[in-house]
Amino acid sequence: MAVFDTFEDFATALPRGSSLLGLDLGDKTLGVAVSDTIWSVATPRETIKRKKFGLDADALDVIITQATAGGLILGLPRNMDGSEGPRCQKTRAFARNLSGRCALPIGFWDERLSSVAAERAMLEADMSRAKRAIAIDHVAASFILQGALDRLAHLRPL
Repeated sequence: MAVFDTFEDFATALPRGSSLLGLDLGDKTLGVAVSDTIWSVATPRETIKRKKFGLDADALDVIITQATAGGLILGLPRNMDGSEGPRCQKTRAFARNLSGRCALPIGFWDERLSSVAAERAMLEADMSRAKRAIAIDHVAASFILQGALDRLAHLRPL
């Protein structure tokens, strides 16, 4: 498929009846969240410890198959002023490389403050520091995915 720059174009490429994966890409980890098939709820799934791109993509392939995913949403780490810095370039490069191996549509979602929101939610749930460190990436991925799902509900009413 392709990497879509606009969320609206991404939305039109999605097949109905499949789940979506939300990804929070970091230098050392890749947080993964999965949606239900009606695109209403995002659930944290797991955190992949990053190694090489090929191994990371292999791990994602397994999750894509298990979740019967129909699309991927990557958090785009814009600067607070909305500009794109080096982290956005890395994310876009990851998406381009992944599109060469994966036939699913890939879109982006502005992830500003998703890690802050995830941290706050885990603090409110009274999670220990050790548990928060383990879960932060896939919980952040679920915040990214939930934002995208909420937007999809307005673009493509069920």
